Amino acid sequence: MVTAIGKSIQRKDAWEKVTGFAQYTDDFPTTGVLCARLLTSPYGHARILKIDTARASAVKGVKSILTGDDFKELHGPLLLDRPALAQNVVRYAGEPVALVVAQEESIAERAIRLIEVEYEPLPVLLTPSESLSQGAVLIHEKVTGYKRMLTDIYPEEGTNIASRYHIQKGDAPEALKKCEYIVQKQFSLPPSDHLAMEVRTARAEISSDGQVQIMTSSQSPYAVRQQISGAFMIPAGQIQVTVPFIGGGFGGKSAVMLEILAFLASKSVGGKAVRLIITREQDMAAPPSRIGLEADITIGADKDGKIQAAQMIFRLDCGAYTDISPYMAKAIAADCTGPYHMEHVLCDSLCVYTNHTYATAYRSFAHESYTFCVERVIDLLAKRCGRDSLEFRYRNAIHAGSTTPTQVPYTESLIGDLRKCLSRAKQLSLWDAGSRIAIKQNTVKAKGIACFWKTENPPTDAISGATVTFNTDGSVNLVTGVVEMGSNGQTHLAQILAEKLGIPCEKVHVVLSVDTRAAPEHWKTVASLTEYMAGKAVLRAADDLLQQLRSNGSQVFGCPISDIEVSHGRVYSIRNPERFIEFKDIAQGYQAPDGTSIGEPVLGRGGMMLKGLSMLDPQTGKGKTGPAWTLGAQVVEVEADITTFSYRILSALTVMDVGKVINPESMRSMVAGGMAMGMSMASREAASYDSQGVPQAPTLRTYKLMHIGQEPDYQVDFVETPQDDSPYGMRSYAEHGLIAIPAALGNALSNAFGIEEVTLPLTPENIWKASQKEKP
Repeated sequence: MVTAIGKSIQRKDAWEKVTGFAQYTDDFPTTGVLCARLLTSPYGHARILKIDTARASAVKGVKSILTGDDFKELHGPLLLDRPALAQNVVRYAGEPVALVVAQEESIAERAIRLIEVEYEPLPVLLTPSESLSQGAVLIHEKVTGYKRMLTDIYPEEGTNIASRYHIQKGDAPEALKKCEYIVQKQFSLPPSDHLAMEVRTARAEISSDGQVQIMTSSQSPYAVRQQISGAFMIPAGQIQVTVPFIGGGFGGKSAVMLEILAFLASKSVGGKAVRLIITREQDMAAPPSRIGLEADITIGADKDGKIQAAQMIFRLDCGAYTDISPYMAKAIAADCTGPYHMEHVLCDSLCVYTNHTYATAYRSFAHESYTFCVERVIDLLAKRCGRDSLEFRYRNAIHAGSTTPTQVPYTESLIGDLRKCLSRAKQLSLWDAGSRIAIKQNTVKAKGIACFWKTENPPTDAISGATVTFNTDGSVNLVTGVVEMGSNGQTHLAQILAEKLGIPCEKVHVVLSVDTRAAPEHWKTVASLTEYMAGKAVLRAADDLLQQLRSNGSQVFGCPISDIEVSHGRVYSIRNPERFIEFKDIAQGYQAPDGTSIGEPVLGRGGMMLKGLSMLDPQTGKGKTGPAWTLGAQVVEVEADITTFSYRILSALTVMDVGKVINPESMRSMVAGGMAMGMSMASREAASYDSQGVPQAPTLRTYKLMHIGQEPDYQVDFVETPQDDSPYGMRSYAEHGLIAIPAALGNALSNAFGIEEVTLPLTPENIWKASQKEKP
């Protein structure tokens, strides 16, 4: 009997959030807590000649001032190339240069303004192409000298290349020569900001016996513990990281940055509690942002409209430091073709240093950027072939007999069914009504379509765990290391557990905050892997729980364990189901009528480690980076004024193969949220810099987001092709609503205005500029 899966169950965190009782990191009391503030660089690239802190130190209430000279350790998840505070050189405008710890916030801010720094400007490189040009200054003089935390990071000596990934399947150059139709395009996409509602913040305290306590708004509490432990030679068991609710993350809070600074701040004042917060302006300039991307894409098809080959170069703008960017380059390479059948593929994906704010994961892990490039070319190729854009994608969809760019054979369980998604999208979007229709003088309606897919790129040995305990009323408590930041993963885990135990979801109580000392380790709350990884751990914990219940039951009923069944909150013998014991009476052991104690307290635990993944072969790119793929199709409709180049977004549709719909309303909301984020990013967002690398719009007055009232109508529909090795067949889905929205919007606007060279952000000004370039 289904008790939880497939039902629109209310979020476990709903009441706390809608009533305002939910506490985020900076909501906790500040009494007795010192305050820390950052001084950041005004230069995009400069040598630090001198830092004078004398005037700042003289301010009453200042407890300590730190600079890069105080701590020489380097940090990073993949490559140890980033100092906590700049050492000798600043490599981006916004890089932390000094930190002040003071009695109060106002004192810290006053002291920060009194620190005097003398800089010597250095050449600034603002695009990957500039960084790769002949004679370009080296942003890191000895990139191969940095310690690598994983072996598949490939910095190139004497260059600004932090890593490169190469994919070679078949013979693309030769196959392209035989193609009847070829489209070749170049793209240059800007970086942008995550802009979560809650700015990043962290607190730290070090007890007299060396115990470190960190409270942070982080998606990666166990990575925080690991990096602090590794950098400062502190046993991991002495570090306790706690995470309350997070006010949005989108990947931006997976990077470890402020936590290290907060630790250093506390250490500098004898371990006293220190609260480090940053302003919105600093949150947009100092911590990592979304990547920029340059791409050269060539795709060819035969006379029948079948794609034959693709040749691609992606140059990721990772900014001043790598953080997780090399793996974003790898992720692009692994999925470079999109969900299409291509026999011949040649792809190079490079992670390139620039003097921009360094980049980190952003919802979809760079897939939204590369998908824009590939899907624009696919759309143009369909036109060259004289075929409808949707039909062309259907014709070339990945299918049985196909392999991915990294030569993983297609199965429906592994990848899903794109053709079902396209057929459903065709029906729901009324595609046959026309992709471009004139509705009045100078005004048209136009539709654009784009497809997407994504697999994950975790470490090949990433882990997750779960524990389940009983309460005396027969309800259960679920503890995992999953961070709740709005994705509703904790509720879905509760549904998975409730389904397995055969109890109502209301009887599953989830511990929503994360404490690294109390919760089993979960790699990171990223990559939409919560339900897959933690879900598996929960199922194994449930199996462990059920086995213990059966053991207790067999002792009570005096029969073999194989005769005991557990369901509906009861333990009973299959030979006499009318005689049963409720969970509340047997979960802590059982007391017989004569007072005899029977059995043991039931405590469930489960864990999982990813299996079957591999690194990519450096020569061919062959390998499997993630457990499975999620794919789908998205359609956007616009109304456009072809004389003013202005437009209004009317509607957007996503059809996604999610394997199994576990919570319909929750999942629709999550996908629609991704669509909204993608629509805002595509239509207006960009991090702009002047010629010296200084951000020009690091405030909400100047960095424009899509507002309420500007949103189109969002429609979400699901296809279900189960993923065999996933809990109840569910696929990763939380990021994916964003991925192809920029491309679908770009394709719609290209159709509306008859312009090929549309690019991000898709502002009327940029569309007009593209039209001027295409004039004969």
